[in-house]
Parts: sequence; structure tokens; C-alpha cells
Amino acid sequence: MYNTLIETPEFYKAGIYIRLSEADEGKAYESDSESVLNQRNMLMKFVKEKGFIFVSEYVDDGYSGTDFDRPGFNKMMEDIKNKVINLVIVKDLSRLGRDHVMTGFYIETFFPENGIRFISMQEGYDNAINQASNDSSTFIIACNDYYSKQNSVKIRNVLNDKRKNGKFIGSSPSYGYLRDPEDKGHLIPDPIYAPIVKKIFDMAYEGIGLSQITTYLNDNKIKTPSSLKRKNIHANNKYNPMWTISSVKKILKNQMYVGDMVQSVQTKVSYKSKKKKTLPRSNWNIVKNTHEAIVDRIIFEHVQNNAKRTNVTNNTKREKRIFENLLYCKECGNTLTITYRKNHNYWTINCNRYSRDPKRKMCYSHFIPYDKLECALLEVIKKTCKQYLDEINVSEIASEISIKRKNDSKIKEKITELENKEKGYLDKLDMLYEDKFKGLVSDEMYKRIANDTEILLQETRKKINRLKDNTKTIKNTTDDLKKYENKIKSLIDIDSPTRELMQTIIDRIVIDKDKNIEIIYKFSILNNI
Repeated sequence: MYNTLIETPEFYKAGIYIRLSEADEGKAYESDSESVLNQRNMLMKFVKEKGFIFVSEYVDDGYSGTDFDRPGFNKMMEDIKNKVINLVIVKDLSRLGRDHVMTGFYIETFFPENGIRFISMQEGYDNAINQASNDSSTFIIACNDYYSKQNSVKIRNVLNDKRKNGKFIGSSPSYGYLRDPEDKGHLIPDPIYAPIVKKIFDMAYEGIGLSQITTYLNDNKIKTPSSLKRKNIHANNKYNPMWTISSVKKILKNQMYVGDMVQSVQTKVSYKSKKKKTLPRSNWNIVKNTHEAIVDRIIFEHVQNNAKRTNVTNNTKREKRIFENLLYCKECGNTLTITYRKNHNYWTINCNRYSRDPKRKMCYSHFIPYDKLECALLEVIKKTCKQYLDEINVSEIASEISIKRKNDSKIKEKITELENKEKGYLDKLDMLYEDKFKGLVSDEMYKRIANDTEILLQETRKKINRLKDNTKTIKNTTDDLKKYENKIKSLIDIDSPTRELMQTIIDRIVIDKDKNIEIIYKFSILNNI
């Protein structure tokens, strides 16, 4: 471990860092010292005994040690850079982190370079004192990382066995269910919200639309699924106090309500990553009849079949209008829905968000007869396209764009080359740390090479980002101009332009509540109107 002593200040301004992962929660019977409260008491006692000046505490409750993107940790980094604290104390090294590369970077490079004294109580590590116990930290950090990986594998195997046996292992049950107090892996209907779920299915079975169901739930001030999950103030899940069509639809598609246990719908890409990917239905774990059903299976199947018929009708039989999916609400950004009024035989548009729940006034009405709007838009678009075609030198622009497209190809090759360099630097840092751990390189050599490599890595990433920004700009201006020229000319010449043609030319059409219209074209030779 890097043992060069930091400069000793006149007094130490201490910040204590506390972390408790989700895996540690509920383990008081195994290790009382893991809780946030006990970590705090232990660290505060240490601060008082040593006579340090306590400045602040930084807590991350429910965060993994393999990921350093934590609110408490980030705030501590900000205070370090602003010279608010010059001493960091943790209960043990695993509280700081379990990723051996990043934990080693902070302890061996970041803290010393920023004049931070770092103390880990349990291991007796203190970078202000040249002592033998400091040298064992490298081994401990590597073991913490290895422990996380092995623990992840063990936990996953145990959870997979529970899933196969139909035991619920999720963080919170589906809306309308509770964990059985006698068996945490068994679900029982929630006496308060199970009737709500049944009501939603009954309404859908009777043919009542999603919008009406949503309005009914909001009018009766029924709590949403996300609001119930918000019981823990530290929870990261998004909170929505209002029912939406998507939240109702999610309940109506949930097979759990017929008594079947449905799990493994998503999985983490790595034990060190928060990112999840959705698995195909063939990979789901479905065990039938594991808990009491809230909804009759016949009703559930009827609702699913009805939803499929509705989707087929909407997607295949409904006529698409020329400006479909191009009209947007200025106020909320949602699409303006085009609807056919069968009884009156005409088309209208309105804000999608407003239409879903008009009583809640989540946006404004944008009601306009569609056919009149279409005629007005086509007239403006034709005039605008003709005006610009008369003014521009198409051949000259085509030549410039051809050159830019060639440059774009060269930039992409350069990006690939830099990405390979980036991977090489990351591999080098990983191998360098392993060599230091094995004693193949000295502390001084490790620090020098690691610092140089970090600088090169950051410079390479900046170059990649700059080049990617350039390719985006080039792409926006180098679409096949001849294709657009022909399409614009055809638009001027024909009386009934196609929807595909409009989607080629127009990026979006924004309409506000006062019926003011802004046409935004897809390519740079036309200015916004």
C-alpha cells in the first residue's frame, strides 16, 4: 500500500463515511456493527477520543460497495474538493468500497493528492502514520472485491432455487399483495388494495376504457403503486401520486393476480452494475398457483384477449393521417392524438395527456378539426419548400455534403481507434494494480504509471466525445440531399402528398394551447417557421 505520509495540518476536520448495502439490511442478528446507527456511534466515539473536529457525516443507506455513484459519497468528494474536510474515517475498508481498482485509487492516489488523512478503524489503516498494518490493505481490498463477486454468485444461486420453488424474492410484492408474516416467500392479498385490483379488472372486463378507469382511480384518491413503495424515505424508486394509463395497463397485464408467481423478468448485467436488461418471456420463471388469486383466470384471459384485439384494430385497421406522429403539444411535450369521430364522420386532434384525464387538467385542450389543419399545413410547407428550392444552389450543397460524408467515415475510423486505446488504458490500470498487489512493481512506480495512464485515459475519452459530437452534426447535415430535393419537388407538384413524404421532410410540428403552430424541418437547408 502507498505509504508516503501526507502533510500534517494544524488540526483535522473530520468527515465520517457510513455505508450500508441492501445485502446488509436486516442482518442485525448476525452483526450489530453493520447498522447505520452502530457505525455512527463507533465512528463518533473514535472522533471524540482522538480529539478531531467533527464537521459532517456522509451516509449511503442501501447502496452497493461495487458502485461509487452514491449520493453520500459524492457529497463527501465535493466537500473534499472544497476543503471542507481534511480527514475521512470509515469503520472498515469495505464501507468505502468493494471494487478493488476504484477503492485502491481513492486510498492510494486521490486522498494523498488532496491532502486527506484516511483512517479505517477495523484494519488499523492510517495514511498519516508509516506502519506495517497499512501494507495489508491492498490484500484486504482485493479480498473485499472477491467476496462481493462470490457473494453475488451464492446469493443468485439461492434466489434461483427459491424462484423455482415458487417463493417470492422481490423487494416488494405486486400492488394488492403483501408478504405473509408466517412465510416471507409467500404472498397474501392486501385487504385494502386487493379489492382495488379486482375493481380495475372488473371495469376492464365490462369494456370500460383505460382512460375512464384512470379517472375513476384518481377521482377516488386511491393510492398508486409507487406511492405505497415510498414508505421508505430513502427509496430510490420514482414516485407518482397520480394514476396514469400506463400504470393501469401494467396491472391489467400482470399474471401474478391469477395466483401465478412470475419472476426473472429482468436481470442485472453484472454484479458491479445497476443496469438491468429485460429478458424474453421464455426466460421468465413462472410457477402456477403459488398464492391466492385476486382475479379469476377467465376474467384475466378475457382482458388480455380484448387488449390484443384493440391493439390489432389500432395498428392495422385504423387509417393513418398524413401528419400522424408529427404533431406535438407545446405545453407538455406529449404527442397530439388524431382521433376519428365516427358519429360525426370527421377527424380531430387533441393533447394526449389532456385527453387521458381531462378532469385533472394535467395539460390544456388543443382540440382542432384535423382536416382544416392538414390543408393549412400543406399549403405552408409547399410554399416554404418552393421558396428555398428557388434560392439554394443544390449542386454546390450536394458537393459539400459529399465531402463531409467522406470526413464522417474517417472520423468513425478514428473513434474506433481511440476506443481501442481507451480499452487498453483500462486493461493497463487493472494489470498494474494486480502487479502491485503481487509486489512486481514498487509503490513509487505504481503511482507514477497510474497517474500518467489516468491522464491519458481522460484525454482519450474527451477526444472520443468530441468526435462523436462531430459525427452527430455531420449526420444531421449530410443526409442524401438529392433524395430530399426530389421529394420536395414531388411535394410541390402533387396534390395529395403521402405520410411517408411528410415524415422525411418534417421533424415535428408543435402546436400550443392558443393554436399557434411551429413547423420544424428535418434538414438544415430549411429554417424553422
